[in-house]
Amino acid sequence: QEQLVESGGDSVQAGGSLKLSCRASGYSHNLYCMGWFRQAPGKEREGLASIHTTLGTRWTADAVKGRFTISQHANHTVYLQMNNLKPKDTAMYSCAADPTGLCVRSRFDYWGQGTQVTVSP
Repeated sequence: QEQLVESGGDSVQAGGSLKLSCRASGYSHNLYCMGWFRQAPGKEREGLASIHTTLGTRWTADAVKGRFTISQHANHTVYLQMNNLKPKDTAMYSCAADPTGLCVRSRFDYWGQGTQVTVSP
């Protein structure tokens, strides 16, 4: 069964840190690009970071640059380290995969269920 499973979401106070994990399993083909997105209630989904799993190249959104870092592990797991969290970071965080490796939003065809991050003042 093809799936992306996120974990690590939690409730933290402002200034705290969390590390989200996303593990891909069951895919018979490479997932050349993996990324993290978030969606807060009433807002559009926002791209946060992506990584090309073969080249290692990364992209991070300006909104979180300097606080969020994407990384990967050899076993098809990607992480999102989030530091200095703010209440505005409260959202559902989802992992996605792009089998083409273009790392553009329209190509993220596979999605996890998401993990909730709540940051209190």
